[in-house]
Amino acid sequence: MKKLYIFKVGNTFANTKETLGDFDDWIKNFIYTNSIIETIDIINNQKLPDFDNTLGVIITGSHAMVTDNLKWSLDTEEWIRKASLKDIPILGICYGHQLIAKALGGVVQNNPNGKEIGTVYICKTKEIENDLLFNNMPDTFFANVTHMQSVLQLPKGSKVLGFNDHDKHQIVRFTNLIWGVQFHPEFNSNIMKSYIEEQKNELITFGFNIDELLEKVNETSYSNQLLQRFVKLLK
Repeated sequence: MKKLYIFKVGNTFANTKETLGDFDDWIKNFIYTNSIIETIDIINNQKLPDFDNTLGVIITGSHAMVTDNLKWSLDTEEWIRKASLKDIPILGICYGHQLIAKALGGVVQNNPNGKEIGTVYICKTKEIENDLLFNNMPDTFFANVTHMQSVLQLPKGSKVLGFNDHDKHQIVRFTNLIWGVQFHPEFNSNIMKSYIEEQKNELITFGFNIDELLEKVNETSYSNQLLQRFVKLLK
């Protein structure tokens, strides 16, 4: 039986993990399916799956940087390139989004606008019409983010489906069945607040007002629903 795989490419902060869980736990919280879900711990060198056994893949976020070109990351890039030729649905989240872009020929670097964190708005583009995953997307919605790097140059053939003032590539369709989102659909408000608190000292040096960031944190229902919408595409 084919499986839905979660490629775990990072770990959250120790304190956050102790109280709230980790990236793959948060994804599973928003998924309801009869399919078998298996987490592959990529950063601890667990074997990447055979394509014939893969129903779909969700690639998590990470505290690593795609530009570090770590071996496990490069190996996953190679897997993505091969999977893109086999009609395997893939959804990349934050690091996963950037990893897909790099694997397929795009460019990832530090965002010229600096770090983006907190609950932010996402706007849709005209390219979203008839998209399998985002076809009923509202004109704008809220999502939770935390990232320094972004996809600065898209691979050929990619389409931008969502953006905001900070990042013009918040949602990208890389192929008919491969998408990436720079935001975190697996985050709820407690996780987002934890990320702000964990990075508080760094954020202050960047000029952020911590109280304002925390006050603006909100639930992001449409963003959270994305994970189940992706699962419904799997056959």
